[in-house]
Formats: sequence, structure tokens, C-alpha cells
Amino acid sequence: MTHQILHLLHVDAFTPQGWVRDACLSIQDGRIKQISPCTAEMELPEGKRIERPGWIASPGWIELQINGAFGVDFAEEPQRIWEIASRLPEFGFTAFLPTVITSPLSVFQQAIEAWKAGAPPGWRGAVPLGLHFEGPFLNIKRKGAHNPQFLQLPDAALVPDWEVANGVRLVTLAPELPGAFDLAQKLRQRGITLAIGHSLATYEEAVAAFGQGFQYVTHLYNAMTPLEYRSPGLVGAILTHPEITVSLIADGIHVHPAMLKLAYQTRSSDKVVLVTDAMSALGMPPGRYPLGGRQEVFVDERSARLQDGTLAGSILKPADALRNMMEYCNLPMEAVLPCLTSNPARVLNLPNKGRLEAGADADITLLDSQGNPAMTIVGGEIVFEA
Repeated sequence: MTHQILHLLHVDAFTPQGWVRDACLSIQDGRIKQISPCTAEMELPEGKRIERPGWIASPGWIELQINGAFGVDFAEEPQRIWEIASRLPEFGFTAFLPTVITSPLSVFQQAIEAWKAGAPPGWRGAVPLGLHFEGPFLNIKRKGAHNPQFLQLPDAALVPDWEVANGVRLVTLAPELPGAFDLAQKLRQRGITLAIGHSLATYEEAVAAFGQGFQYVTHLYNAMTPLEYRSPGLVGAILTHPEITVSLIADGIHVHPAMLKLAYQTRSSDKVVLVTDAMSALGMPPGRYPLGGRQEVFVDERSARLQDGTLAGSILKPADALRNMMEYCNLPMEAVLPCLTSNPARVLNLPNKGRLEAGADADITLLDSQGNPAMTIVGGEIVFEA
């Protein structure tokens, strides 16, 4: 990318210290140079000026779980990751983890090769920070929409190339399966973040997993043992261990609003991540779309389901997740924005992302007065404008 000096004027900027109203936000060489209230006597260096009174400047939105969009399923066509990445800024995303669900091991390898190949010449879009592999080491009894044909028991010998250097940043697995802790130890040694998901773990097995380095939960409540008062299960373990970061699908379909509120209330606000778990139908009209190599996902205006009614990802947009979480939990925007920005950046240990402050990467999601993504800036470059 070529970098220019850019000034955003008269926006309400959300910074780690709180709101800066009617702010001037200056960008240079792909990083945020300064943020301060706009004043009449302010002198700015030469550069492009964009005045957007009433708009909100949020840190760039980071997605940790998205299975595809615009008709493309990452588990079916992993080689198209960069193509889809070029369009994700339309939803406000500045960075993301392409998510590959349970598939033949060769598909995970293809995703690694696609990520390592890098962006094509002249490419611009939301940056694939690496890959999220959701499977194939999941519990068949909590498979959800995953294809049981490709589920396997954890075995480090099967995945010698799974490491951060090859783009693998996040792996979801069921910790109660034989061999799970051995695999988890090896993945941790390679710098990979471990997530619990699609699991039948008991309360005790979950607590043991936390001790083994599982610090993240893939779509809390969905595809796991439920909360019962004599058998708290995986959900009970998560809710009573506030140090664990949870991801939530706030579409009002995957999880009841009261349970979203409960999850938020049980931990500090920096331990909640909003994900869409969107599948290939995101950005497309209702119809029939693939997920994980399957062709029987039926999509209407609200949800994506297998023929038997099983939820199969979502068509949730992050702006709607933001609005829903604010409404369901009775929270102001500043309480929810970190769930799309600094919190996912923290999960991946990326201190220069997810924050509007001097020195941070100039990844910015701009919302219009209606709260819709109106401009997306990645590395100081405008990559989407409504």
C-alpha cells in the first residue's frame, strides 16, 4: 500500500481514554499520528482532509470467526480468501481470521498455502491476520453443522504445519477428546491460541482445560454442554471463570438476549468478543449456500440452517451485532465497541490493532449518523466508502 497523510475532521473518536468529541484524527505512514479536539487555530500538515461531522470513528473492527461471504465458503474455496477479504470492508471489517470448519486435512493445508501466498498485486481490503481452524478435532455429539465424515481425534502428527509462522492463529477443539491436551500443548508451543468449542466437556474437564492453556471460547452456549444446577457443565465452568475470554453471536437467534447479558455480566468488559460466525451467504440474497463443503444450507432473511433446522453459521453483520448487544444488555456504545476492536486484538496479542491512539495502526471503521459503516480505512488507506 502507498501511504498518504490523511486528516479526519469533526468526528467523534472512540479512544482507550474514552470519547474525543469533534475530533481531529491525523494519519501518516499507515499509523495514527494524533487525536485531539478540533480547534479553529489548529495547524495541520498538508494532506487529504475529510470532514464528517456526526460520524463515529471506531478502531477497525476485527473478526475472529467468519466462514465465508459473498457466495464463497472458505472451507470449499480457501484459495479465494484474498478475494473475499477485498470486500469485507463493506461491513466495517479491517482485519479478520478466515475460518475453516471441519474438512479434509488437505483443505486446511490449502488454506495455509493461500494465506502464505499473500495478497495479489494492487490488493486492498481487510487484512487476513491468519487463520482460524474450527475443527476437525471436535466432539461428534456437538458437531452442529460440521460434517461428521471429517471429524478426527486430536493427533499432533496429523498437523505438523499448524503454527503461527504458517498463519494458524486460532484453533478450536474439544478438550475432553483423547489426545486433546497433548495436541494443545504442542499448538501452544507454536504460538497458537487455543479455543474450546463443539464440546461435551464436563465442568471438571473444562477447568482442567483452562489449566492447560485454553483461554478462549468459540461461540459460548452454542454446541456445548448446557448449564444445569447440579451439573454446571462447560457453560457453568466458563461463566464462573471470568479470566476466560468468550465469543458471542449476538443475532438474537443463536443465543437468547438474557444469556448474552449474563455472559457479559460475569466477566470484565475486555473478555467478551463479538463474532458473526457468518457463512458464505453473508452479503447475498436468500437461497441455498455451501458451508464446510456441504450444499444443503438454506438461508432466509434472518438465519442459515441445515434441512433439519440446525443452525449453520449466520448472516449477521457486525453493525447489527453491535446494535443488538447494546439493546439486549442495555449498554452504551462505548461498552460494546471493544468487543469488536481491542478485545479480539488482545486475543491475538496484537497491541497495535483495535485502538485509536498515537502510534497504533491506522485501521478505522467510520460509522455514519445511523450507525452504519460508511468508510473503512486499513493501514491509512481508504478501502471502502459508501
